[in-house]
Amino acid sequence: MEGQAILTTPLANTIGVWIGAFLTLMIFSFLYRDNPFYKFAEHLFVGISAAYWMTVAFWTTLIPNLFARLWPSHMGGVLPSAVGNEREWQYVIPLVLGLILLTRLVSRIAWFSRWAMAFVIGFAAGTNFTRYLQSDFVSQIQSTMVPLYEPGAGVGAAIGGIFSQLVIVGGVICAIIYFYFSKEHKGGFGKAARVGIWVLMAAFGASFGYTVMARISLLTGRMSYLIQWVSGANW
Repeated sequence: MEGQAILTTPLANTIGVWIGAFLTLMIFSFLYRDNPFYKFAEHLFVGISAAYWMTVAFWTTLIPNLFARLWPSHMGGVLPSAVGNEREWQYVIPLVLGLILLTRLVSRIAWFSRWAMAFVIGFAAGTNFTRYLQSDFVSQIQSTMVPLYEPGAGVGAAIGGIFSQLVIVGGVICAIIYFYFSKEHKGGFGKAARVGIWVLMAAFGASFGYTVMARISLLTGRMSYLIQWVSGANW
């Protein structure tokens, strides 16, 4: 409780604001050229992020999914809901695989970690195959297999819906034709493949634009932070 009170004092808040502002300026200094200030802020950010997510993974993944299943009676102070559960010995397997992964830190037996890594990658690929098949393949096919006209819709809505579905179905077909290389792209087939290129460019452009918008949102947040720092709103 005393530590929490110290962290919420005006002095601590002011120091935190100034540190955040200087680190932001160090990152922005890369716009001029690469320099030691930018490298310091970059390494600090990467190190803190790695440590933070390692801590989060330990308390949200290892504790409830491994230790609480192998030693439930010892989790009273950390995870009271696990106390009284039966020990699940099959979780010794992931524990052993995790320890084998750590052999990567020892150069003489680093090759041993490849076995655990191969098992992890193979298991993840196999278990995620059906999920990605449903979300990235079957769902997209279902999105193109829709009625062109919905009874009860107004004239404007019906025309807009028909046009929208025709564009989606036609775009998907043209994009698939572009990836069909068993037939030379000439004549009408070639024109359809060229339309497929434009469809793919539009899709990739929209995805890239969404990413840029997210980055601009982050930039806006940092600029707003600096403006409030200069004006003294936060300290």
